[in-house]
Amino acid sequence: MNEKPSLSALLDGGKFPTLKKKNKAHLEDLQLKMLRIQQGLWHQKRRAIIVFEGFDAAGKGGAIRRVVENLDPRGIQVHSVGPPTPEEKKRHYLFRFWRDLPPSGCIAIFDRSWYGRVLVERVEELTPQERWKAAYREIVEFEAMLQDDGIELIKFFLAIDKGEQLRRFEQRLHDPYKQWKLTKDDVEARSKWSDYVDAVDEIFQRTHTKRSPWHLIPANDKRFARAKVLTTITTELGPHGKWVESKAQAKQVRSLEVALRNLGLKKI
Repeated sequence: MNEKPSLSALLDGGKFPTLKKKNKAHLEDLQLKMLRIQQGLWHQKRRAIIVFEGFDAAGKGGAIRRVVENLDPRGIQVHSVGPPTPEEKKRHYLFRFWRDLPPSGCIAIFDRSWYGRVLVERVEELTPQERWKAAYREIVEFEAMLQDDGIELIKFFLAIDKGEQLRRFEQRLHDPYKQWKLTKDDVEARSKWSDYVDAVDEIFQRTHTKRSPWHLIPANDKRFARAKVLTTITTELGPHGKWVESKAQAKQVRSLEVALRNLGLKKI
């Protein structure tokens, strides 16, 4: 198994990669690969889940937007996960995620996920300690069940440092079109920054497995983070894109042969 990621090590090291220049063509190439992958999943009736976790203002929404931008909306579902409703609180915390699993041929993206149980619910003391501690085992078993059922799972954590988060909060505060993104909870969570870092590191230690690894994405540079996310997805799900391309090429050849026969011509 690959070495388990460490959020505290990334933040302490202070080394956040950047893209030296804008490369629109590279991003578009990755998005085209993503479209081919979606088509492959659809035709093979396979399923995939992509989980996005990260600090407030880490760029999860922007990364998700680049992933889905050119996809067929019929085969993609994006779930923005907030606090559970009163009705959901009456059930096991995984209930609402079981309910939103992707159907055959589809990709489901979770903007925040079941990891809220061992992150915000842990740090903000919204769940008794014995229950969030039990959740690590429950989550590992839950993800194993999904994968045993044929679902492919990719997990991302987008990380920014505290200074970059403050800069982005200030940008949102002064942008009337983004002010809605900045909430009282976002600001208050900064006072518990180290608690959140500790919680994330324990998530990595307890739920980073060979079958279900975490991808820690340094996200101070939004362009780097988006490209890295797309590169990771298109690498892990790449065989589905190659499958659909091989089928398309084979069908094109067969169609040409049929057309030539119908015209009374021989293949050149």
